[in-house]
Amino acid sequence: MGASYEEEHVHNVYESIASHFSATRYKPWPVVGDFLNSLPKGAIGIDVGCGNGKYLAVNPHVYIMGSDRSPSLVRFARDHGGERRSDVAVADGLSLPYPDRAFDFAICIAVVHHLSTEERRIAAVRALLDCVKDGGKVLVFVWALEQGSSRRGFNEGTDQDLLVPWVKKAKVEKGGQPVAGTSDQTYQRYYHLFKKGELEDNVVSAGGKVLDHGYDRDNWWVVASRA
Repeated sequence: MGASYEEEHVHNVYESIASHFSATRYKPWPVVGDFLNSLPKGAIGIDVGCGNGKYLAVNPHVYIMGSDRSPSLVRFARDHGGERRSDVAVADGLSLPYPDRAFDFAICIAVVHHLSTEERRIAAVRALLDCVKDGGKVLVFVWALEQGSSRRGFNEGTDQDLLVPWVKKAKVEKGGQPVAGTSDQTYQRYYHLFKKGELEDNVVSAGGKVLDHGYDRDNWWVVASRA
């Protein structure tokens, strides 16, 4: 596994499903919203793996620059929240185009679990920590292994590294029949499911300090700072 595997099972998939994916991503998760709304007025931060940009305008009193590996999702993000929130770039989370210690905060929501080795996941967390000032905070969300009560049914016995299908439904006519020449398409996205405590361990390995952590909506999350 590595960059070429992620190219096939993450980056190419998101380019293919960008419009469908964006249409399903519109409501901020409460923990992320609370984090953004707790920031001091005038704070400047980054959203790494911003997708369609749904978090860029949550708090109008802070400024967030976005980045994502998918050019198609970046185009959606540039239109999200008005002209003031249009500063979004195509960038790899392991090679961010920002100076060290430039930001007051960073968020990275549902991204690190798409990296296919522990080394790369730790490097992604380290890249986030490198971007924030001393005293700055980083919020990271990843899919949890412990999802026994969810519709996915993942649990402690599930393989931590797996492909999860995304089904893009065929276009249908008013009568419910598929439009001629279209059919359902299934794409396989790579995920690493984090077991309890693993994300915190990655933060420490990346040179960070865990300030807070928890479980929300089948995800593990941490708030961290530079150690």
